[in-house]
Amino acid sequence: MAAIGVVEGVLAAMNREVVVTCAVTGSGDSVGKHPAIPVTPEQIAAAAIEAAQAGAAVAHIHVRDPQTGKATRRLELYREVVQRVRASGVDVILNLTAGMGGDFIPDEAEPWRGAAGTDMASIDDRLVHVEELRPEICTLDCGSMNYAMSAYVSTPDMLRAMATRIKAAGVKPEMEVFELGHVWQAKMLIQEGLIAAPPLFQLCMGIPYGAEADPRAVLAMRDMLPADAVFAAFGIGRMQMPMVAQAVLMGGHVRVGLEDNLWLDKGVHASNGELVTRACEIVRLLGGRVLGPQEARAKLGLGAK
Repeated sequence: MAAIGVVEGVLAAMNREVVVTCAVTGSGDSVGKHPAIPVTPEQIAAAAIEAAQAGAAVAHIHVRDPQTGKATRRLELYREVVQRVRASGVDVILNLTAGMGGDFIPDEAEPWRGAAGTDMASIDDRLVHVEELRPEICTLDCGSMNYAMSAYVSTPDMLRAMATRIKAAGVKPEMEVFELGHVWQAKMLIQEGLIAAPPLFQLCMGIPYGAEADPRAVLAMRDMLPADAVFAAFGIGRMQMPMVAQAVLMGGHVRVGLEDNLWLDKGVHASNGELVTRACEIVRLLGGRVLGPQEARAKLGLGAK
């Protein structure tokens, strides 16, 4: 009988109307590890369109230097990607990253100084593309953390300033939280009136050294969200598709894409469209329905297009 109660509780929490986001390229060092990482604005826009046609309602966008493949914040590259997607006639919600510009790598001899690879940008530099291009969503990484071999810096005052300007631009912040302390900081922004209802969260699971991609961690973070929160969750690498199922069963939305995982099956490189197709199939097999962009706007608290 106890087992039946657990199953009933899971089914009651399950989300049956699911928004799929595709993070199409990211900022990681993945060029050369996959034969077709989107790099140029044309390729990134085409990847967003491919994802939308496969069933994603949201495309999460980073840009890369077309010559080196490295991550960049260059406004003209964001402008070209957005213009190409909007001119395509394919309806997809654009979610531009505002997370780049907080990476600190301490110098070994003088650890108070940033070594090569440090990228500490001003708030102006981190938001110029958001304020000009006005996507429907942009990300807001809600807290500092150890990140692989570096540190990511996002202080409470930085978050307040960014949230204020994102709100003034009429853009919905997707608050990316990597551990429980980030949820706490995000709720601070909500309490201070800097985030419009309903608050939108992305639970980022499995990124060293935040919360592990474990259902217990997802459940703990979900249970600390505000009652009116809308949330999605993703896992990286081989945990991408298991986290699709976990997120849906726990009442959330999902994210997949080449930013988070390069593989469709063992030894088989994925495309963004293939990852979205598989995520949509998981949603349907669980008894859910994948929402289109217009339905997603209503679900996420965005203005009608």
